[in-house]
Amino acid sequence: MLGAIGLDEVQENAYRALVGLGAAEVGDLSHRLGLSEDDAGRVLRRLAAHGLVAQSSARPGRWVAAPPGVALSALLTRQRYELEQAELAAAVLTEEFRAEATEPAVHDLVEVVTGAHAVAQRFLQLQFGAESEVCALVTDKPVAITGTENDAERDAARRGVSYRVVLERSVVAGPNGFAEVSDALGRDEQVRVVDRVPTKLVVADRSTAMVPLTRRLAEPAALVVHASGLLESLMGLFEAVWREGMPLSLDAAGALAEEPPGQPDGTDLRILSLLLAGLTDASVAKQLDLGLRTVQRRVKRLMEMTGVTTRLQLGWHAYERGWVARTED
Repeated sequence: MLGAIGLDEVQENAYRALVGLGAAEVGDLSHRLGLSEDDAGRVLRRLAAHGLVAQSSARPGRWVAAPPGVALSALLTRQRYELEQAELAAAVLTEEFRAEATEPAVHDLVEVVTGAHAVAQRFLQLQFGAESEVCALVTDKPVAITGTENDAERDAARRGVSYRVVLERSVVAGPNGFAEVSDALGRDEQVRVVDRVPTKLVVADRSTAMVPLTRRLAEPAALVVHASGLLESLMGLFEAVWREGMPLSLDAAGALAEEPPGQPDGTDLRILSLLLAGLTDASVAKQLDLGLRTVQRRVKRLMEMTGVTTRLQLGWHAYERGWVARTED
């Protein structure tokens, strides 16, 4: 738990033990932790460098734990400061990069990534770096990508990044298909299914895309495409497949169901009803136990679905399409 402030497991266990004891000799601590006295001494010196322990002035060789409320708060404050400095440096470097890349050379618009580890790493970077939207086409033959991509999706969802994903039908029917799709829908991702996806593709923020290059038996390789005409073509390919896909949702029994495109799901309808009853977005989110950004994202999607630009128009279309019932006075 204290790894975030620079302690490994042995150091954390030593500090916890010393906090419980209040003070201890090196020999006592080494016995409690199952370490040699030399190793225990090194751990204590490391903790002393963090300001978490100190040698007793009254009894040489005896170590005393610093109060956690004071010592850990100081470490956390320093860690926050270092993170703020790192964020500032990242922002400066980003601006410098943008300034230099306003007119990138042709050969800088495309990069080739080779090797399973490099491909997987670049794929995760693409998702962890996304700020607004990730679009993906998913085949049943992933290349060099492991289950860690779910961590990237969960992290992006927490940051408010929206996902639009089109799956091959064989992916849904696979061994882990139901669980993975259910998890994605639980993160409020939009998921559609088609019989066949032309290629695996990931596009982040409409500014960077990644597509596989090699066949199954060759060394994994991928093409990373930056803002260019080629990227626009890849985004156009995604949109074309997206329009053909059938939206997936979870029905009342918790089973996957396909819906005709352009139809709201049960959560959408509940959001609409509460909004039309006069509740604010924040009140709707609280009432349905949803995030505020989730409610706003779903309302935006409903407006795009109906082709309107205001919520007043959305309410009218909702009545006309029978999504909600009129109440008679």
